[in-house]
Amino acid sequence: MMKISDLLDLSKTVAAELFQGKEYPWEVLGDISDFILALGKKLPANEYEQVGEDVWIAKDAKIFTSAYIGGPCIIDHEAEVRHCAFIRGSAIVGKKAVVGNSTELKNVVLFDGVQVPHYNYVGDSILGYKSHMGAGSITSNVKSDKTLVVVKNGDEEIATGRKKFGAILGDNVEVGCNSVLNPGTVIGRGSSVYPTSSVRGVVPEGHIFKAQDNIIKRD
Repeated sequence: MMKISDLLDLSKTVAAELFQGKEYPWEVLGDISDFILALGKKLPANEYEQVGEDVWIAKDAKIFTSAYIGGPCIIDHEAEVRHCAFIRGSAIVGKKAVVGNSTELKNVVLFDGVQVPHYNYVGDSILGYKSHMGAGSITSNVKSDKTLVVVKNGDEEIATGRKKFGAILGDNVEVGCNSVLNPGTVIGRGSSVYPTSSVRGVVPEGHIFKAQDNIIKRD
């Protein structure tokens, strides 16, 4: 339930090739920047405009003048980047995605239709098709002791080899307001997280996270 094929519909992102040859989604995190630089140069000029250094924005995207967009970055068709959004670079924003007011992105892939609309921090993370993070919810991407992140699923542990790794959200995941997704969190397709939760490890597909010891299957 942690593999790319279990979590993500690759037809719903301009970054599909980034995931080719990989087994787990976090394996792409170190390659996002170089991938954007390569892909950006191949984007059709009649659809995308290069704005500044290493930033490509679809001509039908809506970008508020107060937003900061650092490269490398690709913002796809009909995406919306709102007031005072802060895109620090190494970010792919999918078609019709929403990056909201005071939301910060760094080293991420947002699949098509993703919404991070209010005061979110998303770093070193992958958000699947139409996933949504409620107001104030964030990914925590570095452990307090600075050791390498391990993905834990019950008794199973997978070493990622990464010091910085936030969360993987499968397609159609809902994260409640003011929740924290701790380093190495993986949430399966169609699952939900209650507001003000602190999430660790793996939430299976089609489940509801109420508390760390109360994860129930959706009816």
